[in-house]
Amino acid sequence: MYKLLTQEGKARRGDFDTVHGTVHMPAFMNVGTAGAIKGGISSIDLPGLGCQVELCNTYHLHIRPGDTVIRSLGGLHRFMNWRGPILTDSGGFQVFSLAKLRQIREEGVTFRSHVDGKRIFMGPEESMRIQSNLGSTIAMAFDECIENPAEYAYTEQSIARTTRWLHRCKEELAVLNARPDTVNPRQMLFGINQGSTYADLRARHMREIAELDLDGYAIGGLAVGEPAEEMYRTIDIVEPHMPADKPRYLMGVGTPVNIIEAVWRGVDLFDCVMPSRNARHGTLFTWDGVRIIQNAKYETDPLPIDPACGCPTCQNHSRAYVRHLLRAKEILGYRLAVAHNLFFYNDLMARIRLEIEGGTFARFRDEMAPRLDTRI
Repeated sequence: MYKLLTQEGKARRGDFDTVHGTVHMPAFMNVGTAGAIKGGISSIDLPGLGCQVELCNTYHLHIRPGDTVIRSLGGLHRFMNWRGPILTDSGGFQVFSLAKLRQIREEGVTFRSHVDGKRIFMGPEESMRIQSNLGSTIAMAFDECIENPAEYAYTEQSIARTTRWLHRCKEELAVLNARPDTVNPRQMLFGINQGSTYADLRARHMREIAELDLDGYAIGGLAVGEPAEEMYRTIDIVEPHMPADKPRYLMGVGTPVNIIEAVWRGVDLFDCVMPSRNARHGTLFTWDGVRIIQNAKYETDPLPIDPACGCPTCQNHSRAYVRHLLRAKEILGYRLAVAHNLFFYNDLMARIRLEIEGGTFARFRDEMAPRLDTRI
């Protein structure tokens, strides 16, 4: 259940209660694709990095080790030893982005695994069964990820199919949650808004899926290379039609500035591989902007990555040391850099929550958005 605590403009400060704990929103979900965050970060590290929610990937976990294996071990929470909320995506994005050969039918999608070429079928019911086996806190509905931009006629057909699939997801999950042996009988379902870049289709689709009274709603099909202003425009179109009493999730976003701008427009929940991926390549986020730690000027720099940061890396190690480890391709370098970026993102969300509570988020946005986007 989502409870709105306070609001500044469209920016919302709320709490979302789940069977695995309360999520303080706005919040960032740390991406653990195959059950772990890339860079050597374990579930034991996550509370100290401010992580509230972990996002795991239905497609990858279905491919290996297999959702039935994870079910036999008590579900994803026990498998990972993570007690907080977990959101699993539907597998749809990976089916449409990774699978080399795929065929879309009303029943679902037939594709070949990117790992071994094995032929696999996934539709709404299969996605729900996989996610039920995983026992995640939140299951995402199975949708078609449309190219951006796509032809209008195809987009219209696609969102109609995605809506029909959403009905099937809701019905199947209700059956699975009622089973006596289900891993998580209180598993929630979020629907996904699609519509490419077409304002009328985006708004229509959001109104249609809002009628299903789901546990939350996501905006999909963005953060795929379109200009930031296009993303913001789409949020502005969709947001008025999103239920005010449910969490709003912007999928795959993004930079610190993207997050600030989306919160300003009424979004509550985010995920992105950027913090961990950029960290592994030496791009680190700080309160003064983006620091490229492998630059030569940091070779003998004794300061922490960000003197204003309270993460374990900044409390214990220098820029020079982290730079050395990354250039030497030492695993510890990846771990220290990823830990810093994850902490920064979660700390940013905590700061955003405080600013909304204090009615000062507009001022924070004006001051920090340009700074955080600056390359030091």
